[in-house]
Amino acid sequence: MSILVIAEHDNKALNGATLNVVAAAQKIGGDITVLVAGSGAQAVADQAAKVAGVSKVLLADDAAYANQLAENVAKLVASIGSGYSHILAASTTTGKNVLPRAAALLDVSMITDIIAVEGPKTFKRPIYAGNAIATVESGESIVVATVRGTAFDAVAAEGGSAAIEAAASAGDAGISKFVSEEIVKSERPELTAARIVVSGGRGVGSGENYHTVLDPLADKLGAAQGASRAAVDAGFVPNDMQVGQTGKIVAPDLYIAVGISGAIQHLAGMKESKVIVAINKDEEAPINSVADYWLVGDLNTVVPELVSKI
Repeated sequence: MSILVIAEHDNKALNGATLNVVAAAQKIGGDITVLVAGSGAQAVADQAAKVAGVSKVLLADDAAYANQLAENVAKLVASIGSGYSHILAASTTTGKNVLPRAAALLDVSMITDIIAVEGPKTFKRPIYAGNAIATVESGESIVVATVRGTAFDAVAAEGGSAAIEAAASAGDAGISKFVSEEIVKSERPELTAARIVVSGGRGVGSGENYHTVLDPLADKLGAAQGASRAAVDAGFVPNDMQVGQTGKIVAPDLYIAVGISGAIQHLAGMKESKVIVAINKDEEAPINSVADYWLVGDLNTVVPELVSKI
């Protein structure tokens, strides 16, 4: 079998999520090729070549891939991917944007969000917001799938010595164009890669109070910050901080949920965390059922006291 892994990157560095996808590919078995589609992305290809378990790296360097437009990258993936038995990408915003388009161009169905490999074409994936796990088998000639990174331990970023080959560009699909982007710079760790996450919910009361109460705790712990959908919908914080089924999936070593009731949608995004701490004034809150530790009390009093003790 031959597996094509789509690298996720910013033209400068390889995203850690790619290492989790390579781990899933290793469980399938076979030669693993990493596709780096970018512009001026030689450094990314060099990093990918060092990843443990990678047999080959294909570098498609073209201005058409500078901003990772899904239509352009999908066209490339479809042109290259027809020669592989499996095509995998991380179940991130980018992966979920590119792979369905590539699958359509290849005229195959795809499997989303796999969390376990049972066989070359058999996988497990969560359904019903993670309350049930489905075992699915692909009958397609090419298995196209996104991988939930938190379900697979990342392979080593060093130790490999794969050859790097140039891949022919598929060019600009001509159906979309890059207009602009707004990048929020933060000193905090990236949410999906952080070891510690501090999240706030509707219970924090306001955007101002979210930062007043939770920022000092996150600063003390060196944590990333997240939020429930209710907090995002209320405008407390931007939607890129949302954790949950329709937000980001996280599985840090420590997840602190403050003022979050624990709706199914939110639990689906964080219940795989190693240690869950809940702080909530409602002792019947659903999040307590998945929490390792929970404290019933006023977050405006409890959290500052906790910060003072750290």
